[in-house]
Amino acid sequence: MKYNYMSEEGYEKLKAELEELKTTGRREAAKAIAEAREKGDLSENAEYDAAKDAQGLLELKINDLEKQMSNARILDASQLNTDQVLVFTKVTIKNLKTEKEMIYQLVSESEADLKAKKISVTSPIGQGLLGKKVGEIATVQTPRGDIKFEVLEINI
Repeated sequence: MKYNYMSEEGYEKLKAELEELKTTGRREAAKAIAEAREKGDLSENAEYDAAKDAQGLLELKINDLEKQMSNARILDASQLNTDQVLVFTKVTIKNLKTEKEMIYQLVSESEADLKAKKISVTSPIGQGLLGKKVGEIATVQTPRGDIKFEVLEINI
């Protein structure tokens, strides 16, 4: 089984989204189907077909979120070891080609947000950095060739 490691904040956000979809989302989907049904012959009713498709997509999203929550494991960042790069650690890296330094926090896929400098542990950079220690070089494969990053600092 593949676990989905999350912060308490990320788990609560996912839980709130799921609750919103189950209540308001389902209610709105049912209302749209009922309104379309009132418009007559269902065999030629594009609005009804669209409403049913939207309902199906909503249920898929609910199912996906439920699966993520059932596989969720909440981690307390304060308990993490900073000897190596792990999920929820912040890592300062230097691109060895450009000499540019960057700071990223590794998070679960559902919490990734590049604008907030949070990258997924399943992303190419995340996978390349996992398990590395300060001073080690992470090689990340990209479509434009390998990029080497030196791990400068790890903290929480």
